[in-house]
Amino acid sequence: MHTAPFPYYLCSAEQCRRMDDRTIKEFGIDGFTLMEIAGTKAADFIYSETNPDAHGLFLCGKGNNAGDALVVARILSEQNYSVSICFVDGTSSLTADTKKNLELLKKLSGNIHFLDWATPFSFSEYDFIVDGLFGTGLNSDVRAPFDEVIQSINNSDKPVFSLDLPSGLHSDTGRIMGVVVQANFTLSFGALKAGYYLNDGFDISGDIILCELPVPNHIREKAAILIDEEWVDKLDKQEKQRAHKYDGGVLYVIAGSEGLTGAAILACKSAWATGIGALVLITPKGLLNIYEEHLIQIIKKPIGTDKDVIFSENHLQQVLTVLNEKPGKLLIGPGIGRNPETIAFTQQILSNFQGDVVIDADAIFALSKLKDIKKPTVSNWILTPHPGELKTLLGFDISDDFDRLLQVTKYAKKLSVTILSKGFPGILGTNSGNAYLTGYDTRVFSRAGFGDVLAGKVSAYFLKTNDGNNASINALLDGKHKAFSYPHTDKNQLEPTDLI
Repeated sequence: MHTAPFPYYLCSAEQCRRMDDRTIKEFGIDGFTLMEIAGTKAADFIYSETNPDAHGLFLCGKGNNAGDALVVARILSEQNYSVSICFVDGTSSLTADTKKNLELLKKLSGNIHFLDWATPFSFSEYDFIVDGLFGTGLNSDVRAPFDEVIQSINNSDKPVFSLDLPSGLHSDTGRIMGVVVQANFTLSFGALKAGYYLNDGFDISGDIILCELPVPNHIREKAAILIDEEWVDKLDKQEKQRAHKYDGGVLYVIAGSEGLTGAAILACKSAWATGIGALVLITPKGLLNIYEEHLIQIIKKPIGTDKDVIFSENHLQQVLTVLNEKPGKLLIGPGIGRNPETIAFTQQILSNFQGDVVIDADAIFALSKLKDIKKPTVSNWILTPHPGELKTLLGFDISDDFDRLLQVTKYAKKLSVTILSKGFPGILGTNSGNAYLTGYDTRVFSRAGFGDVLAGKVSAYFLKTNDGNNASINALLDGKHKAFSYPHTDKNQLEPTDLI
């Protein structure tokens, strides 16, 4: 799978600091110049979103985030904007570059005003607010008087442009540090921050605008990669023409049990809709009539007798024989159940099948019950746990989305598997140690059945691409496209079948 372009890298605060530092010290572009570029790009965007005669309120701290705000104020003032600047905690101990920008600003004769936070003023006088209070370095709860400032911003009902990060949001974790600015736009300097997409970050950050800086490519770092059509659609997806239905392999599905056949039906229909040539559902014979009625195009391979409605270890050899009939990939788990006999059967399949597998739902539960998970050397596995299954698999609680990102990334590399962690956001951990995040709202999928549809899509794309990471990403985006093009309302909620 090709690497995503740099604009889709998600970085930690420390990575951003290192990239800035190396650009300054090793490459020779000084910090003042980087600040000027960042501020210019931010000013250009604010100019595009506001009226030329608008009056902006610039709220500043003492760090370089305030310096960025001063660059924006200077540029907009030269475009006939009125700018009012408030250093919330005074102007002593400003960083060198911020102090220099303040000196430049004072040389201008535009409509520029300086305010004192201790002297009351009305936010209603201004058309927009620029948040330059804190940057990426905030690691403790917001203290007075900044907490009061942030509350006033949020109560103002004015458009808010946060520079680099909404003040009060943790750059890495997306956690709120006591109180946080609710931004309409976040202008991200140099690189996107992971915290925009974790925990509260998605709902706090508003529209995220990347303002790129001249950081040399060899200096760039990443904590994760943002999943986006802009780069995924450029991957080589060309499919060869099938000579016959089995050309390109077979997707085998081991799923369903008494009372849980719907999961198998959804997964099969979802996989089939991607255009694969052949799909074989392996089912206990006692459930065959249900699938004959609902899965007309799908090949069914009944196992056992008419009395069998769950899988058991007695079926192991018969199932392995079917799996070895033609080359392909396997999806196991949707609706398969947690009967002790079925758990033992699932564990045996995973231990003995020398092929690529997507492990979903109850198959993840069965896998988690093994003391030592040993994947066949020749097999590639994709695990697709929802939050509860991930907790069971790892054996401990996940505290929040940042913790989930760390653990999924660590565990995927440790087991040499791909883990697609369902939830908000979706997190993909890979055997190489790379991680990918969804940058869109996945909460619309938090209903029963959507996981089965996703598992089917992942499996089908796995068969098509022979790449677990690519398959997972394409399945996620396929679901996104269908979900966000569907005209659902409060009275017409999105259904799993709408994604098929």
